[in-house]
This record gives sequence, structure tokens and C-alpha cells, in this order.
Amino acid sequence: MVSDSITGPNPTMSTVPRESSRAYTQTPEQAERSVEKLQAQFPDLFFEVRRFRDEVTVYVPREHLVPVCQFLKSDEETRYNFLSDLTGNDWPDRDPRFEVIYQLYSLKHFGYLRLKVRVPEDNCVCPSVTGVWRTANWHERETFDMFGIHFEGHPDLRRILLPEEWDGHPLRQTEEIGWEEPEFTVRKVQRDLAKG
Repeated sequence: MVSDSITGPNPTMSTVPRESSRAYTQTPEQAERSVEKLQAQFPDLFFEVRRFRDEVTVYVPREHLVPVCQFLKSDEETRYNFLSDLTGNDWPDRDPRFEVIYQLYSLKHFGYLRLKVRVPEDNCVCPSVTGVWRTANWHERETFDMFGIHFEGHPDLRRILLPEEWDGHPLRQTEEIGWEEPEFTVRKVQRDLAKG
């Protein structure tokens, strides 16, 4: 039971009807329409599509990423004008080993779409989409820093979180799990906390 009364029971996830939030009701329809538009626009390409819990993921061939992103941003029926997130994933037992994940949002149609690009370990390069969405600049730098995926065409690809002399990429599954004291604690200042 859901109560609109201030004094009524507090709504929980089990009591609030799914339709009341409208958070998920438009996303699948928008994403499905986007998949249809992609297949019509690029008839020679094969797009692997996966659906899970009202989310649609489209696997895009690496060499066609930029034209696909430009189309999804500029087409009136898709209009994915906001790159809300870009990150990587490492699957050491798979080939290709890496994935670059793009979470797109349409501020016009209120819909999400996820793109994934598979990147092999021996050629760990993905095209940059900074020419499509300017916010990709920082996201790609972070993904480069953490996973070691190079973004071809990026205007300033360098580390963003770790110092330049850092060896390796911490989010790769092959990195040794360990602990290192943060740099700012290395230069400790002696303090006598017992003094009042």
C-alpha cells in the first residue's frame, strides 16, 4: 500500500509501484528505437545487442565507433547529446580482453543507451570520441590511467589520477593487489599531540 499522506507509512521499494517513478518506462523504448535506427543507418555493420533489466547494450566495432557516436548524437530521433560516463573493463580470460563502455543519455528524449567496444590486449587502442562529446576528454584520460587503453586522436592523453612516474595501470586484473602509502603521508610532519 502506498500512501500520499504525510502521516502515512513510508514508501519502500516494495510498496512504490514501478510506474510511479517513470525512471525506467521510457528508456527501453528509446533504446530499442535507437538500435533500429543504427541498423538502418549502418546496414553493412553487425551490432551485437544485449538486453538486461530494461537496459540495452550495443557492441560497436572499434573502427566504426566515431561515426556511430556522431550519428547517435546528431539524429533527431536519438539525440544522445550527453555522455554521462565512459569507463573500461578488464576480462583477462577473454579475447579481446578489454572493453570500453559508453553510457549515453538523451536530454531530449530522456533515454539511456550503453555502447561497448571490445579492445584486444595486443592492440590496446580505441578511437577518441572527444570530437563528439567534449566531456569524453576527462573520461578517456581516467580510463587510460586506470586500464592502459590508449585513445587515438585524444588531444592530451596523459595520466589524470596517478603520478606520471607510476608504473602500470591499477584496474587491470593482472596488477598485484597491494597497498602503498599515499604520497602526502610520506612527508610526515612531526606533531606532539600530547601537548595541550
